[in-house]
Amino acid sequence: MSTSERDKAEIAAAKQRLAAAGVHTVIAQFVDIHGAVKGTYIPLAHLDDIVSPGAGFGSPSINGTGLPRHGPRAEFYGQGDLTTLQAMPWMPGYARIACDGVVLDEPYGRCSRYLLKRQMARLAGRGWTLNVGIEPEFCLFHQDSAGRPIPADAADMLDKPSYDFKAMARVSDVLRRLEQGLDACGFDVFQIDHEDASGQYELNYHYSDALTAADRFVLFKMAAHHIAEDAGLIFTMMPKPFADRPGNGLHMHLSLRDNEGRAVMADASDSHGLSDIGRQCVAGLLAHCPALTAFHAPTVNSYKRLVVGRSLSGTSWAPAHIAWGDNNRTTVVRTTGGRLEFRLTDGSCNIYLALASAIAAMLDGVARGMTPPASVDEDMYEWPESRFTERGVATLPQTLGQALDALAADTVLGSAVGDDLVAGFIETMRSEWIDYCRSVSDWEYRRYLTWP
Repeated sequence: MSTSERDKAEIAAAKQRLAAAGVHTVIAQFVDIHGAVKGTYIPLAHLDDIVSPGAGFGSPSINGTGLPRHGPRAEFYGQGDLTTLQAMPWMPGYARIACDGVVLDEPYGRCSRYLLKRQMARLAGRGWTLNVGIEPEFCLFHQDSAGRPIPADAADMLDKPSYDFKAMARVSDVLRRLEQGLDACGFDVFQIDHEDASGQYELNYHYSDALTAADRFVLFKMAAHHIAEDAGLIFTMMPKPFADRPGNGLHMHLSLRDNEGRAVMADASDSHGLSDIGRQCVAGLLAHCPALTAFHAPTVNSYKRLVVGRSLSGTSWAPAHIAWGDNNRTTVVRTTGGRLEFRLTDGSCNIYLALASAIAAMLDGVARGMTPPASVDEDMYEWPESRFTERGVATLPQTLGQALDALAADTVLGSAVGDDLVAGFIETMRSEWIDYCRSVSDWEYRRYLTWP
């Protein structure tokens, strides 16, 4: 059976399966450079068109493509990956298929899903697979007339609301519907809890390979937005919705397996449970951390979460300095059970670029045999400022502008991820940073309108 015949057989079987489940429409879905969900409705009868040649989109209307407004390269196609095709229980009658960007019948270098697949191929060349466990933190809100967030539950105002049962019970219908929808899509949700801010929750589901993890995270956001809106609420992963409360992170657990299923980064005899390769991966992440910050914390608001020194919200559970330690949640890399938890990331990221850049950094650490600095097995939130200098612990970029400068300067990471994508990413985000710097905030009016 030829490849085309195999595809036709798979498409025919998928049509039959989805039609039996009541599906009439397929969402051909991709993400733009920001990681925002984009797509179009395609009748189920035309599923084969999504697979080849792909769903067509006007490329100038998509953020970050860098494609022209005319000529053959003005057409951007999203070619569907049949392994991602599944019905969405929270939208009866609709299914989602994740797409790769194609221009002139070739994978497009600024398609972030394609770039993640390219990094995974580099891992496969070493006989490795990266498994990723993602921990989304999010808030459920209402909005006031000015568009500012208001906690959805007026009674959810404890000083320390972590694990508050009463607050969870009041939104249990929303959380339960989200859990059931994701489980029907194969997520295996195993925990939902109230986090350390009013209206803030975390949902944990089973790890998977990096591409599946990224596709699932996008599907999680699609489900959460829809289910929250159905309940009259706003779902947000904004990194820092309130100055006086902890922000939303997106911690990522990273572990490598070889073709026999053995843990590549683990070594039980090591003081931190890491093999030489595990330590090299730590070193690569730390070495490229300033540049990685642009991908993992890509909004102006991200840097209200990555605070240095006193936080208005008390314990922020966010990193501010470039260090690693054994089960240390105050460092940017936490080691636990022979795996790495990268705590820099927040939910405003393009998850495909975040994972692609993390892989590139780890592989650079391995390729160059890097050695990480001494681990920090202390509470860094308690350190005086002088201790960081004494220990040689650097600070993460503290603005989006600084992070973009670091990314532009890191030619090793840029080349590994893709020079064209990095150039387009910097251009897009630099414009956002300039817009922010030139805007005038309410704080400035309060402070300076009658000053001095």
